[in-house]
Amino acid sequence: MNIKVLVLTIAAFTVGLVELIIGGVLPQIAADLGVSVSTAGQLITAYALVYAVSGPTLLALTSKIERRKLYLLSLVVFILGALLAFWSPNFGVLLISRFVTAASGSLITTLSLTIAVKVVPENFRARVIGIVSMGISSAIVLGVPLGVLAADKLGWRILFLFIAVFALLAMFVIYKLMEPIQPQQVMPLRQQLASLKNTKVAGAHLVTLLLLAGHYTLYAYFTPFLENVMHLSASWISIVYFFFGLAAVAGGMIGGVMSDSLGAKKSILIVVGVFALSLFILPFTASMIPLFAILVFVWGALSWALSPAQQSYLIEAAPETSEIQQSFNFSALQVGIAAGSAIGGVVISRAPSVTYNAWVGGIIVVIAFGVALYTFSRKTSTRRSGEQGKKNGSKLEPNFGGD
Repeated sequence: MNIKVLVLTIAAFTVGLVELIIGGVLPQIAADLGVSVSTAGQLITAYALVYAVSGPTLLALTSKIERRKLYLLSLVVFILGALLAFWSPNFGVLLISRFVTAASGSLITTLSLTIAVKVVPENFRARVIGIVSMGISSAIVLGVPLGVLAADKLGWRILFLFIAVFALLAMFVIYKLMEPIQPQQVMPLRQQLASLKNTKVAGAHLVTLLLLAGHYTLYAYFTPFLENVMHLSASWISIVYFFFGLAAVAGGMIGGVMSDSLGAKKSILIVVGVFALSLFILPFTASMIPLFAILVFVWGALSWALSPAQQSYLIEAAPETSEIQQSFNFSALQVGIAAGSAIGGVVISRAPSVTYNAWVGGIIVVIAFGVALYTFSRKTSTRRSGEQGKKNGSKLEPNFGGD
């Protein structure tokens, strides 16, 4: 593996840990800082919302900064945020640290993807996106188990110290090995936001949002499903989550290889279609453990298999704003997580069984499949962008409304 891609993957993994690891230590944080568990849970919500908003905004505001320098600066801010969490004397300070790590983490994740595709041949682009995405999804495997282990052995604060050290090591290697990377053609924030007027671009982000919303309608409440429907003990529940995480890690690579082999559009349709089918079928396998294990693996793998194909598609659909589109897509992912968790909460409180969460989630993913079909059927005209480029004499302005 390209050493630069490996380091970028490790950095993405570290950022993923900061977001996901909180879930494993919420009771300990609540007890230590004197707040309720539900209040401590706002640390997850705050991170997701700040991440969703800050990613596109910061990427646009820093569009003139050389990318290696920006990456290093983002890592410095991220490290300071992690150290602030380690030191935090009260809940307010810890909440501020979440704002800092979310904002810097959104830049690190997006830059990891955009830099990675520039240091490998074009025919490996989707595969490299899958590798970096695998770094993020690896945090699913280790996040909660590490959180629980730290709470039992070392306390929750030490986690953030470890994360700061990992990020510092990644920063040092990037400083030594990575050459300066000039930013793409500078584009005003208004034009970058105007790219969402393109149906093909906006539709891609909506597919991501809907798939993650459908996913988290069940996944956010998967423990009640395992407890109440399958009657599993805590140890078996941990095993299921670990197995799901392994599948998610594999999914990033599978999605990259699939996109390189079949193309982004076909891969997206396959992933979204099979994902919806797996959610509808999953509740019926609760009494058949081998089949249930297969469905959990498929579900887990597909939860991250979409990312490489989606990112590759966005690069093809909007090459002039590829960085901002990847940031928008991660924002859509975070909004989908928040929406799915909220929808799942309504379903589980009103439906007779948590199995309905899977079916409602499946319906949402079916809508995502319909949006993908509609999006891919649209044609993008480049005529107006070419005319605009001639009008300007030198720079080619992108066409954002060519649908």
